Amino acid sequence: MSKVKIITGTSAAAEAARLCDVDVVSAYPITPQTTCVEKLADFVANGELDAEFIKVESEHSAISACVGASATGARTFTATSSQGLALMHEVLFIASGMRLPIVMMNANRALSAPINIWNDQQDSISQRDTGWIQIYVEDNQETLDSIIQAFKIAENENVLLPVMVNLDGFILTHTVEPVELPDEEEVRNFVGIYNPKHAYLDPDKPITQGPVGVPSCYMESKHDVQLAMDNAEKVIIDVNEEFAKKFGRKYGNGLIETYNIENAETVIVAMGSICGTIKEVIDNLKQNGKEYGLLRIRTYRPLPTNHIREALKNAKNVAILDKNITIGLNKGALYTDLAGILKDKKTTNYIVGLGGRDIKPEDIEEIIKHAEKAEDGETKWIGLNKQ
Repeated sequence: MSKVKIITGTSAAAEAARLCDVDVVSAYPITPQTTCVEKLADFVANGELDAEFIKVESEHSAISACVGASATGARTFTATSSQGLALMHEVLFIASGMRLPIVMMNANRALSAPINIWNDQQDSISQRDTGWIQIYVEDNQETLDSIIQAFKIAENENVLLPVMVNLDGFILTHTVEPVELPDEEEVRNFVGIYNPKHAYLDPDKPITQGPVGVPSCYMESKHDVQLAMDNAEKVIIDVNEEFAKKFGRKYGNGLIETYNIENAETVIVAMGSICGTIKEVIDNLKQNGKEYGLLRIRTYRPLPTNHIREALKNAKNVAILDKNITIGLNKGALYTDLAGILKDKKTTNYIVGLGGRDIKPEDIEEIIKHAEKAEDGETKWIGLNKQ
């Protein structure tokens, strides 16, 4: 029987891992992720979770331990943030290249210098080419639900890729919200028992894992990862739909979510918790007879280009918000990804919320007004202090 708890985003992530009956947890504490690791350690210590909790000396070691655990066929979970995710960088490629269905919670936090513990999405955006599926959530309930879905997606035999579930640091990790925890048995029936068809580290069926990729085979291995990422689109849609039937909650079609988009000529595109603020602004403007829409990107990798193009077919102005910056191009990563597939639209880019800078309702209204008058391809930084 489900129950509702008032918990933080990090607690929601830990509860999800417990509900999925993970076999191995390996993580290193880093603000604002630490409370997730502490909660999981408590679950293991008090017997609520029958898992190996591997203590390590760094995030690089944590993801390396997860690679080894997953290679044996264990259901594996980790969590990190910011500099910790950056330290994992080289091993992230190993996890995807070895087709290991590890699930990670990343608490989005700015990268230094200067040292900053507050939120933006530069850390996970910087890992966009590592071969990990990336999901960005709007609230704590979606954090829990997405991690549950992530195991079912990652372990699908047509995918077998690691999944990174991203939630905004402090905005979600340390804010309490009502979160419905599904029945443990129902969750475990939903995700199923992980029985890898590959003979992972079985001495009776020896295979080679992570071998040297000589030029005659390396390119094909990367193509296989791309094909798996292509397959993931349908699997994400199917899992989201199955989850809705089982637990009564769904998140758009699993890839994107639209809000008041039908009659809107100007549509904002964004990811993460900022979408809640955008929805509130849209509702307030709608009361005054003004129609604006939101396209929330839930799954950033794989980037669902066809779904995005279809959702925006009636829009004239597309305002793309980025909590990251590609230095030297003066664009955000989401904008650069989308501009090429929206050539028939006027697109403008807005750099927002870097290092935890507040994004207020009046900022969203400023973006809407600017997008209607701006030149195609413009970039505007929102909320800069006057210099």
